[in-house]
Amino acid sequence: MSSIRVVPGTGTGPTALAAYDAALADAGVHNYNLIRVSSVVPAESRIEVLDTAPDLGPAGNRLTVVEARATTEIEGDDPETHVGASAGLGWTRDATGRGLFYEASGSDPEAVRDRVTEGLTAGRDLREWSFVDERVVTADTATDLDPHRSDAYATAVVVGAYGESEPIL
Repeated sequence: MSSIRVVPGTGTGPTALAAYDAALADAGVHNYNLIRVSSVVPAESRIEVLDTAPDLGPAGNRLTVVEARATTEIEGDDPETHVGASAGLGWTRDATGRGLFYEASGSDPEAVRDRVTEGLTAGRDLREWSFVDERVVTADTATDLDPHRSDAYATAVVVGAYGESEPIL
């Protein structure tokens, strides 16, 4: 039985891509080539929620993931005007373990959580499975960043990493 590890992360950087990389580092998955898949949970898999991913193999390997991601530009020196980034990943499963993930992103953590929940409800309505559980994990960037920062972007991610990484070549 393989595990799907759900890990949140946030980060800032001088560019949008640098902030994304920092958020992936916070989640522990920054040294892999992420291969995004649609959001189906295989039967008999375990889902573990962790603060950061364990070692999933050598750097540069491919890692199969579902991912919620939000990036915002930090504008101006007044922290009151900063808009945060929020990412949410939720899942629902049946008794066999099969199920689905749903991702959402935005600037309002509660709205993101609500969209994830609405998406899971819609996904359940499309399937003739008997779902028995639901969970949502979110990551949010701080909106009170240091006004003397050099970073201009903030990113929040929640990644569901399927199993271990695999060689890309």
